[in-house]
Amino acid sequence: MQATELKQQDEQLISRIKQQDKEAFAQLYDNYSGALFGVILRVVQKEAVAEDVLQEAFVKIWKNFKSYDSSKGRLFTWMLNIAKNTAIDKLRSKSYKQEIQIAGDDVYVLDKNSHHETNTDIIGLRENVAKLKPEYKAVIDLTYFGGYTHEEAAEELDLPLGTVKSRIRIAIRELKKLLT
Repeated sequence: MQATELKQQDEQLISRIKQQDKEAFAQLYDNYSGALFGVILRVVQKEAVAEDVLQEAFVKIWKNFKSYDSSKGRLFTWMLNIAKNTAIDKLRSKSYKQEIQIAGDDVYVLDKNSHHETNTDIIGLRENVAKLKPEYKAVIDLTYFGGYTHEEAAEELDLPLGTVKSRIRIAIRELKKLLT
């Protein structure tokens, strides 16, 4: 299919969903759930939690679809922001933090042969990131804690990609100083 045909199909799908067409929404889910699940999983790091967050994100998308404005950006970008924000909200939620705490201290055992990520709160990383200048804190929050790619962070912050990468390098250098 040509790009113009795809664009027309997307516009028809958007129009149908704005009219609360459940079949069109099911088609939207089929088209985008896999990609959104992958992004959510990168943020929450647990499959079961990611499945719940994906469900919550699609409920928000359904409820707020009338507010989507194609002149402000692509549909996927709009949905991606909802999914990421829902995942970040989940990580910040009191119930999620309690769930992690109940899981026990063995969750935080570090094994140098393990490929699991270190809980950054244990080593005080978030506390030290908070000490950074706002422009460095913003890129670290998005890329390391928010699961954004460098390109997505550049788009979100409305900065050139090179600036984002430079700020990340500087922020990491500053964090090394703070942690040593």
